[in-house]
Amino acid sequence: MKRKYPNSTTDRLGRAMRLLAFLGMFLLGDRGSEAIAHGVYLDYRTERAIAITARFDSGQPMQNAQVTVYATDDPANPWLKGTTDENGQFFFIPDRAVGPAWDIQVRQAGHGEIVRVALDPDGEPAIAQQGQTGYTPLQMLLMGASGVWGFVGTALFFSRGK
Repeated sequence: MKRKYPNSTTDRLGRAMRLLAFLGMFLLGDRGSEAIAHGVYLDYRTERAIAITARFDSGQPMQNAQVTVYATDDPANPWLKGTTDENGQFFFIPDRAVGPAWDIQVRQAGHGEIVRVALDPDGEPAIAQQGQTGYTPLQMLLMGASGVWGFVGTALFFSRGK
């Protein structure tokens, strides 16, 4: 039977080590857990993603703009929602089982655009078409008529006699 002496050098060294470990964990907080972390295994796969870069016409990126992705099979329900990063970029991986084309809407403070990206069978973007301007044919006709009326009115104003 071995006797343990409370003041032996080995016992004092063990207590000092435990105290240092406790103080280290206490002072470092959560950072201390990094020092005793387990090994890490990363798994990855490469996918073909669609990247959107949204900018205002001045060239400034649309930071934190709302992005809504619609599958062309179901244009009433958003398939994915998100926001652009500080560079105006948004990435997503399309689900080829959902559909071959995607409508992507980017909006911020009343400004925005829609683009349709169609994928070929290999998953590469085949066609990217800008969306509609947002005006109905009646609105476009009214704007055109207003422009013509403005030109005619200006011409009549300057052609009148004194």
